[in-house]
Amino acid sequence: MAATGNAEETQLQEMEEEAGMEREMDSDEEEGMGIENSDDEEDDSSEDDKENEAEIQRLEEQLSINAFDYNCHVDLIKLLRQEGELPPLRKARQKMSELFPLTEEIWLDWLKDEIRLTEEEQNREKVYELFEIAVKDYICPEIWLEYAQYSIGGMGLPGGMEKVRSIFERALTAVGLHMTKGATLWEAYREFENVILATMAAEPPKLAEYQTYIDYEQKEGDPARIQIIFERALAENCLVPDMWAKYTKYLDRQLKIRDLVLSSHDRAVRNCPWTMGLWKNYLLALERHGADHHTISDVFEKALNAGFIQATDYVNIWEAYLDYLRRRVDFKSSRELEELRAAFTRSLDYMKQDVEERFSESGDPSCTIMQVWAKIEALHCKNIQKARELWDSIMTKGNAKFANMWLEYYNLERSYGDALHCRKALHRAVQCTSDYPEHVCEVLLTFERVEGSLEDWDAAVQKTETRLNRVNEQRAKVAEKEAHLVRQEEEKTEQRRRAKADKKNQKKGQKGSRPGEKRKAEDEDNENEWGEESEQPPKRHRGEGNQGSFRGGGAEEFMETESGLFGRRAPPCRRQEPPGAKRGQQMAPATVRKTQEDNPEQRKDDCSVFISNLAFSMEDPEKRLKELFEPCGPVQSVRPVYAAKGFRGYCYVQFEGKTSVPEALKMDRREVDGRPMFVSPCVDKNKNPDFKVFKYNTNLEKHKIFISGLPFSCTKEQLEELCKDQGTIKDIRLVTNRSGKPKGLAYVEFEDEAQASQAVLKLDGTVLQEHTLSVAISNPPRRNAANKPDFSRPMGAMMPQAMVYGSRGKGRTQLSLIPRSLHRQTGSESKAENGTAPKPTGGASGDAGFEAQAKPMSNSDFAKMLLRK
Repeated sequence: MAATGNAEETQLQEMEEEAGMEREMDSDEEEGMGIENSDDEEDDSSEDDKENEAEIQRLEEQLSINAFDYNCHVDLIKLLRQEGELPPLRKARQKMSELFPLTEEIWLDWLKDEIRLTEEEQNREKVYELFEIAVKDYICPEIWLEYAQYSIGGMGLPGGMEKVRSIFERALTAVGLHMTKGATLWEAYREFENVILATMAAEPPKLAEYQTYIDYEQKEGDPARIQIIFERALAENCLVPDMWAKYTKYLDRQLKIRDLVLSSHDRAVRNCPWTMGLWKNYLLALERHGADHHTISDVFEKALNAGFIQATDYVNIWEAYLDYLRRRVDFKSSRELEELRAAFTRSLDYMKQDVEERFSESGDPSCTIMQVWAKIEALHCKNIQKARELWDSIMTKGNAKFANMWLEYYNLERSYGDALHCRKALHRAVQCTSDYPEHVCEVLLTFERVEGSLEDWDAAVQKTETRLNRVNEQRAKVAEKEAHLVRQEEEKTEQRRRAKADKKNQKKGQKGSRPGEKRKAEDEDNENEWGEESEQPPKRHRGEGNQGSFRGGGAEEFMETESGLFGRRAPPCRRQEPPGAKRGQQMAPATVRKTQEDNPEQRKDDCSVFISNLAFSMEDPEKRLKELFEPCGPVQSVRPVYAAKGFRGYCYVQFEGKTSVPEALKMDRREVDGRPMFVSPCVDKNKNPDFKVFKYNTNLEKHKIFISGLPFSCTKEQLEELCKDQGTIKDIRLVTNRSGKPKGLAYVEFEDEAQASQAVLKLDGTVLQEHTLSVAISNPPRRNAANKPDFSRPMGAMMPQAMVYGSRGKGRTQLSLIPRSLHRQTGSESKAENGTAPKPTGGASGDAGFEAQAKPMSNSDFAKMLLRK
C-alpha cells in the first residue's frame, strides 16, 4: 500500500510539473507577442496566492478543531481544486467521504479527476472501487451513467464485456425507473448492444428467411407473433409487393381488426403504388369494413394516378371499382343506377383516351367491361335493348371475326332475349367468323333443330354450306400459293446447283490437272452450300446464357440454329497462311496438319466448347485461342475451321478435363479484337434430341432492370456509378451486336427485388448525356409464335395470310418447304398412333376435301393435283 501511495504521489507531482511547465510556456508566449505583465498585476497575483494559502491553512485549522464542519470541507475542496494541489485534494475528499455522503456534483468532480489520472489499465480497479462507494451515497443516474461509460473503456480486458453488461443491469435496476433521467441509461445500454451487434457483422434476415419464418408461425397460429414478424420483414423489404399482399391477406382473413387492416392496406399502396393488386385489395377491404362511399371513391382516384406499368392493370382496377358500385345499387333507386351507368361510360372513355394514348392499346381487347355492363342491363335492369347496343359496339371493335364473341352474344340473347334475335346473331356469326367457322355453323344448325321451322332449317343449311365452301376455297388458294412458293424455291435451288456445277467444270477445263489443283477444287466445293459465301457462321440468338453450339463429327459439321439441325460438309483443317504469303498460293502437302478432325475417336464433346464470331483476320487462331483459354484449364487441342480463303471465324477448343468447360463458358461475350466472342457448349443433337440451344427467359425477372435509351458511349463503369446508390449490383450487361457495337440497351441485376423496384422508381426518366433513360423491371419477351404455322390446329383455325413465313417469320432460306395441308395430314397421322384419328367436321361440302387429304402425297403429287385443277 505504501508503494502504491508513493507511485500515486509521484504521478501527481508529474502532473503538477506539467501544469507548471504549461504555465511557463503560456507566459513565454505572452512575452513573445509583446504582452508584458505590469508590476501591479504581478503584485495582485502574488497577493491572491498568499490569500488562498492563508485561507487553506485557516480551513485546515478549523477542521482540526471541528471535523464535522460540512461547509468548511466544501470550501477547502474548492480551494485545493483551484490551486491544483492534487495530493492534498484527494486527502480532503477522502476525509469528507468518511464523515459525510458526498453530493452528486462533488462525486462527479472527484471521479473525473481520478479518471484523468488513471489512464493505465492496472489502476482501473481503484476507479471501480471509487465508483462503488459513490453509487452507495445517493441514487444518482448521472453517476451510474458515468460508471457504465467508464466500464466500456475496459471492454477489451478479460471479462470486460460481462462487466459492462453487469454494470448496466445494476444501473437499470437502481435508477431505470427514474422519471426524468432513467431513459438515458436505457438509451446508452441499447446503443452499446447495437454497436456490439454491428461489430459481429450480423446480417439481417433475407426475404426468403422471413418467408420461412412466417410460414412456420402461421402454422402455430399466434396472431401477435405473426404480426410482429410481418412488420419486421416489411421494415426491411418495404418495396416487395408480394410481402404486402401476403400480410394484408392475413389481416383480412384472420385478425379482421378494422383500424389495423385499413392502415396496413394504406401503407401497402404507399410503399408499392405501382402494384394494381394492392389497390384492388384496398378497395375490397374498405367496402368490407363499411367505409363511406366518398372514401372509397377517393382511394380509387388515387389508384388511377398511381402509374401502373401495364394497360391491363387499369382494366382490372376499373372492374374492381365497377363491381363495388354494382353491389351498392338497389336497382330500384334511379340515382344509384345512373351513377353506375355514368361510371361505366367514364371507364370506356378513360380506356380509349388515357390508356390507349399511354400504352398504344386499350388493355381490354375483348371488351370485358362492356360485356359486364351488357349483362347488368339485361339481368338487373331488364333493358335488353341497351345490352344489344353494347354488343353492337363490341363487335365493331374488331371482335366480329372471333367465334367465341358471337357465342357470348348468342348466350345473352338465349337467356334474356328471344329466338328471333338469337337467329339473327347466329346468321351474322356465320357470315363474319374467320377463326372457327365450322363450330359456329354447327351451333346454328343445332339451334334450328330445336327452335326453327323447315324454312328456317333450309335457310341455315344454305347459309352454312355457302360459307364453308368459301372457306375451303380460300384455304385451297393458300395451299396453292404455298405450293407455288415451294416450286419457285426448288427451281432456284436447282439453278444454283447447276450454276455451281458449270462453274466447277469450267475451272477444271481451264486449269487442267496441275499439281495441287485437286486439293484446291475440293476446297472450292466446300463453299457455302446455299450458293453464296457467308461472312460468318449462322447467328446465335441473343440470350442471357451461353447459347448456340456446333459439333464436329468426322467430315461433317452439324450446326444448331433456331430452325433445327442442319448437316454441312466442312473443309479439312489446315494451317492459316502467313501474313506475307500470297492469297492464292497453294500450301505444300507437308504443311497440312493431322488434327482430331481426322480422328473422331479422340473427340470429347463434354470436354469441349465451341467458339464463334471471331474476326476472319485473326492471326494464328490456334495459338491465340490456346493462350486465351489456358486459364480455364489444360487445353488438349484447338481446332480452327478453315475454308479456301482462310479462317472462317469459329473453332473448337477441347480441354483435358470436364471441369474446365464451366470456366470457359464464363468467357462468353468477352471482347476479342473488338468483337464479342461467343462461347457455347458442344452438344450432339443426335444423342441429346431434347437439348435446346436458344432459351428465352419468359419469366418476370423482379431482381433485374432493363434500361433503354442509353448513349452508345456509355460504359459499364458509368452505368454502375448511376445505379450503385439504389442497391447492391451483382451484374451489368451492355447489349451489343455481333460486331461489338452497343445498342443503347443494358440489363442491371440487383441483389433482391426491393432494390430493383427502388431503381425503377428513381432512375426511370433520368437524363444521361442528353439521353432520357427508360427503366423497367426486366420482362424478356416470349418468342413470337404468331407468324409460325401451327399445324396442330384444326382446319377452321387456318386463316389466309398475305405471305407465308418460315421459322423466324421472314427470310429467303427460311420458308416452309412443305405445303400446310401436308403438315396437317402429318399431324393427324401422328395423333392416330396413340388413338383414333379425329374426324373432320364442316358439313357435306367439306367431305371431298378431307377425303383428298386422307392419303399422304409427295410434293410432286401435290403439284400434279393443282395443275390438273
